[in-house]
Amino acid sequence: LRDNRIELVRASWHELSISVSDVSLSDEGQYTCSLFTMPVKTSKAFLTVLGVPEKPQITGFTSPVMEGERMQLTCKTSGSKPAADIRWFKNDKEVKDVKYLKEEDANRKTFTVSSTLDFLADRNDDGAVVSCRVDHESLNSTPQIAIQVLEIHYTPLVKIISSNSWPEEGQSIILTCESKGKPVPEPVLWTKDGGELPDPERMVVNGRVLSISFLNKTDNGTYRCEAKNPIGRNSTEYVLIVH
Repeated sequence: LRDNRIELVRASWHELSISVSDVSLSDEGQYTCSLFTMPVKTSKAFLTVLGVPEKPQITGFTSPVMEGERMQLTCKTSGSKPAADIRWFKNDKEVKDVKYLKEEDANRKTFTVSSTLDFLADRNDDGAVVSCRVDHESLNSTPQIAIQVLEIHYTPLVKIISSNSWPEEGQSIILTCESKGKPVPEPVLWTKDGGELPDPERMVVNGRVLSISFLNKTDNGTYRCEAKNPIGRNSTEYVLIVH
């Protein structure tokens, strides 16, 4: 062995020790120690060198993604020997149904492994943390991890909350229109029975809140709240009956 990475550690009549620094894949193979007796005696050992996987990368995400679109995230790592294992997690919960691909690298010794996560974008995934975890025996039980935070855009979800479950004549009522969407919905639009609010002096809109004072029977009807953002619009209705 003639290599400046190889040093003689100990040399005596009983022992010959060497050390190899900056180990590479080419160091793998059979090593032979010979004792020049008559006849010559030899001992052999095979050295296996592990290929350490590169830090994984997640590709395929473009921000933002619209709800209902198909998402394909691919995680890839090269240089592992033997082939590394890839696992996917969404908010720390493992995702099982994924594709796995193993290919030989150009050196024909190590492997590039990739895995693809395929799913439909859902509003509940907005802000979710997707992580790709690479496990390999060379990593000493400390996996390499790549992370991608999802951003999903979706149409508003609208709900009307009433302050009075049994409104009576002369009382007041407050209807709050809760709208959740991404991007954040524009100011909501209130209508009654398909037209504008008929009595703007008693029916006051402040942001998402509709306040009606001194209720009377003419206020009976269907109140509609509509919210919209660049993705789309949605609405919901509240039927008011004044007792």
